[in-house]
Amino acid sequence: MDKAEQLVRMAEDELTEYSTEARKIEKLRRKFSFALPYVEQKAVRDQVEADIPSNFIAKLVEENRQTVALPFWGIGGLGLLLGIALRQPLDIIATGIGFYVAFQVQKWGWELEAKRLVVKTLDDIEAGIQAARADTATKEAS
Repeated sequence: MDKAEQLVRMAEDELTEYSTEARKIEKLRRKFSFALPYVEQKAVRDQVEADIPSNFIAKLVEENRQTVALPFWGIGGLGLLLGIALRQPLDIIATGIGFYVAFQVQKWGWELEAKRLVVKTLDDIEAGIQAARADTATKEAS
């Protein structure tokens, strides 16, 4: 597992907890500082950002993954209901396809959200270091 994938997995773990985005970033800052040296963070950030698609569908799924997956859950449930009630094997196939697509859409949205959180966290670390450098330069100039 490369460093970028490791950071995305850490962010996915953090997404499971109910807290604000700022709190998630604060927790991830500490973890990322231990997992990845500062000199490598820029390269990993660029790699993760390059992995995030920027098309309309990807943005929609990232922001509303449950809403996008809901029709597919409905297709799966309706296929199951009609397949059992009417004894139609083709409706059972719709169940499998609907559930599979719904699960994959939610999984993809989860990964996109985790990647976005990694980028925001690495940006936050960079901003903190730049602020510290500027503060140090200001104190030295005084």
